[in-house]
Amino acid sequence: MASTAPWALILGASSGFGGATALELARAGYNICGVHFDLRKTLPNAQRIQDEIRSQGREALFFNINAADADKRVSVIEALRERVAQDDGAFVRVFLHSLAFGTLLPYLAGSPKEALSQKQIDMTVDVMAHSLVYWAQGLVANSLLRKGSRIFAMTSSGSTRVIPSYGAISAAKAALESHIRQLAFELASQGITANAIRAGVTDTPALRRIPEGPALLARAQERHPAGRTTTPEDVARTIAVLADERLDWMTGNVIGVDGGEELTA
Repeated sequence: MASTAPWALILGASSGFGGATALELARAGYNICGVHFDLRKTLPNAQRIQDEIRSQGREALFFNINAADADKRVSVIEALRERVAQDDGAFVRVFLHSLAFGTLLPYLAGSPKEALSQKQIDMTVDVMAHSLVYWAQGLVANSLLRKGSRIFAMTSSGSTRVIPSYGAISAAKAALESHIRQLAFELASQGITANAIRAGVTDTPALRRIPEGPALLARAQERHPAGRTTTPEDVARTIAVLADERLDWMTGNVIGVDGGEELTA
């Protein structure tokens, strides 16, 4: 007999916030459709997450693709629609956008090769912001997002702050928050909520790729009122709680999940 558990779609499901949320929601009873982009070196962690999801008695329908590729997006949504259709009345209760793939270079540099190009800026903002809209459009068109669905997107304080080499990603995060507000507005009549999650500085693979990442983490650790920095699990537990059906009146927000980090920023 097909499972009647709720479904969650997570973009960026193999590590960081996406990986932790996949595991937390599986423990909460969700089947997980995960989209990730891993090469041979990092594939074992993606497999580990799938194995842990299945150990909870839940399904793990994973796709190793570029989430910003339009054709691949269509194929994943079609496959998910076919699978969800096997469960009477099922739909995607949680859709999490947690893609961290962008170019980390300054706008201006001594050499053009050391500065951001138009192609790099366009790619960064498309992957980390605009893709949210395209996935939401596809999910709604295929009746996978319905009354009671929750959309979450991972933003950061970089949406309003300047960090060296973070310019393109900062622009993407600002755009992402704007997209969340517009989705919240347009989907409110359908009973679908959309919120951005602003995590504190967190030790993730994405942070480690930022040249200033280790210094940012050290400063956050030093000033944090709780004596530690945010973890992916902190964020995952928050998303699991925010997915509660009783929180249907919370939409269009940027929700800080940082344990009080912003109080001393």
